[in-house]
Amino acid sequence: MKRLLLLLLPLATGVLYAQEEEEKEEVRIYGGFESNTQWYLNDEGRGIEQPSNPIRSNNYFLINSQYSNFSAGFQLEVYESDALLNYNPGFHDGGVGTYYMSYQTEKLELTAGYFYEQFGSGLLLRAWEDRALGINTALRGGRVIYRPSYNVKLTALFGQQRTGFEVSDGRIYGFDSDFNLSTLFKFEQTDLSVGATYVGRYEKLNMPDPSFNELTSAVAGRINFIHNSFYASGEYNYKEEDGVLDVQNRINNEFVKPGNAILLNFGYTGTGLGIDATVRRTENMSFLSEREPTFVDATSSSLNYNDKVLNFVPALTKQHHSNLANIYVYQAQNKVDFVDQGIMKAGETGGQIDIFYEFPKETTFGGKYGTKLALNASSWYNLPGQYRYAPADYDTDFFGVGEKYFSDYNIEIKKRLSETWLTNFYYINQYYNTQWLQGGEKVKSNIVTGEAIYNFDTTKSIRVEAEHMWADADRKNWAGGTVELNLNDKYSLYVWDIYNYGNDDEDMQTHYYNVGGAYRHGATRIAVNYGRQRGGLVCVGGVCRFVPESTGFTLSLNTAF
Repeated sequence: MKRLLLLLLPLATGVLYAQEEEEKEEVRIYGGFESNTQWYLNDEGRGIEQPSNPIRSNNYFLINSQYSNFSAGFQLEVYESDALLNYNPGFHDGGVGTYYMSYQTEKLELTAGYFYEQFGSGLLLRAWEDRALGINTALRGGRVIYRPSYNVKLTALFGQQRTGFEVSDGRIYGFDSDFNLSTLFKFEQTDLSVGATYVGRYEKLNMPDPSFNELTSAVAGRINFIHNSFYASGEYNYKEEDGVLDVQNRINNEFVKPGNAILLNFGYTGTGLGIDATVRRTENMSFLSEREPTFVDATSSSLNYNDKVLNFVPALTKQHHSNLANIYVYQAQNKVDFVDQGIMKAGETGGQIDIFYEFPKETTFGGKYGTKLALNASSWYNLPGQYRYAPADYDTDFFGVGEKYFSDYNIEIKKRLSETWLTNFYYINQYYNTQWLQGGEKVKSNIVTGEAIYNFDTTKSIRVEAEHMWADADRKNWAGGTVELNLNDKYSLYVWDIYNYGNDDEDMQTHYYNVGGAYRHGATRIAVNYGRQRGGLVCVGGVCRFVPESTGFTLSLNTAF
């Protein structure tokens, strides 16, 4: 069946193109195909053996059609013979992953089937897809969006969350409202909007005399303000009392707590200067479509795959493109986690600030072409308060900080030397509390990166990057380098390597090399790669998944029509 589905994809595409040609004046058909295939190999130098199924592939075929006010679509997914390593085990074999039908007018939108949605910042609800992370938390049910005027948007929904090719037992109810008040108050240079959210999760409880409700309700309010170059926003979220997962990831009828989160953002944008600051405090804000995660094996559960997660709590730290700066990456600590009597967490508090400044041209620091400076700082901590391991309980303080989880302080300087030469310099200072975040030694590191780009012409360029990390613990020092060549707007090649030369264990002083290239034509991109994958967290937009050590070939294909 799986192989038949793969063989039918090109045929289906041809039929749809033919249909579009015949009905191009009435029906619009569009979509895309994405395939990510890996061939895992033995690597004696690292003691890695091929998995039992060494060739694995994730394939997605998306079709959307639109006629007048109606639209419909589906996503066919095939995992041959298994999904890529450490993807959600629920993604296996093949079948229709999502489907929908929708009717939309200027004021009304009705959707049945699977849909994606986000209320506010997502701290209570975000149904989304990220194939690189193996995430698809679409809701299957119905949604109504009503816009009685340009300044008002009302959304109501009901559904069950996707998990693999099934849906969760929990039933999700939601309502969200957005009101723009600028017209009401006749603001000309100011934009003011407010919003309110309700999310309910109903799941039947299989326990005698539960001390919390089967329906867990959560509410939120938000405000957004923009005046000329200044902006500010705030959001408060509250989740009513619910059972908290214990150290075995089971609901404890004696450990019942509410949850809350506050998010503040403010900034300024002007000529040559930009400032953006975010502060967030979350307490017991794990919100799942099923209270207890599904156990995959003795060491992992559905939580390890971002499965059945209703809300969206990304790490608010700088997203570095440096390979070495992504060795110790932070994951938001939004849930209660009592590891042992010495490590008890109820959430996180902290913030991030970005400052951007451009030195003008023909000045001392700007030179002929100007100079761009970016400063970033982020720090995150456990919530301060009183904690008790047995019986489990905590009482947090609203202000102040507890045990430090992570910090990242960095500076970036971009300087154009000529019409053809562009240089970048980065310095990053990181602190990673491995002991509290995943078990291990606390690490302090300093990273420097230098990058130079030479443009031969408008389509041909070469980029060279060198980087080094000094770390005082764990795997100690690293060095790395990258060379990337863009031959034209179609072909590109690259080679990079990071080397853990400072590891105290000489047998672990490993090179993680990769070589590959890509071909682009229109909306189609084909990429190939051979190399070693460093085990650890891979993150996109502040959300991460763990990947194991591996070596092999990768083939990726993306196209849209």
